[in-house]
Amino acid sequence: VLLAIGRDACTRNIGLQTIGVKINEKNGKVPVNDEEQTNVPYVYAIGDILEGKLELTPVAIQAGRLLAQRLYGGSSKKCDYINVPTTVFTPLEYGSCGYPEQKAIDEYGEQNLEVYHTLFWPLEWTVPGRDNNTCYAKVICNKQDNNRVIGLHVLGPNAGEVTQGFAAAIKCGLTKELLDETIGIHPTCAEVFTTMDITKSSGQDITQKGC
Repeated sequence: VLLAIGRDACTRNIGLQTIGVKINEKNGKVPVNDEEQTNVPYVYAIGDILEGKLELTPVAIQAGRLLAQRLYGGSSKKCDYINVPTTVFTPLEYGSCGYPEQKAIDEYGEQNLEVYHTLFWPLEWTVPGRDNNTCYAKVICNKQDNNRVIGLHVLGPNAGEVTQGFAAAIKCGLTKELLDETIGIHPTCAEVFTTMDITKSSGQDITQKGC
């Protein structure tokens, strides 16, 4: 049973139309530029009501902090809405940071990407004999930018913890070479990102026979 609770952007009855702020009439979301500025120069918006942005509390906090620093502190730093680590806390967690594969293709072109992926078997699953080809890891690399990692995805135990750690590395310009040069902690799930050598384009088998 999946319980999905939706949230509405309650922007239609707060007077935005009086000052000419545009909203998406279908969902009430507010379009903004890359500095959270609406079509009215002196009106800004942050958080879940933004059109096309992530509905995540830490994102709203970060965007608000950076906006205040730009408006009153002389800063020019903008919120990064791409490299946002996030996790779906289902019984088998899914974590991601950066671009999904299809959006990466749309942005950079499939010919400019290399996707590395693998199935893996967590050590704690060996004793109860759980399926050793359920967990999955993938990194998307931009071949035109020194194989920089522009997307990281993991399906497995503690995906949130794994994703949070790699998110900092992605913000620092993580490349596939740096991942390969990183010594893994054995036996952890995160170690799989240091040993990936099968590309999606190769069509090679990624099933695992052991931990």
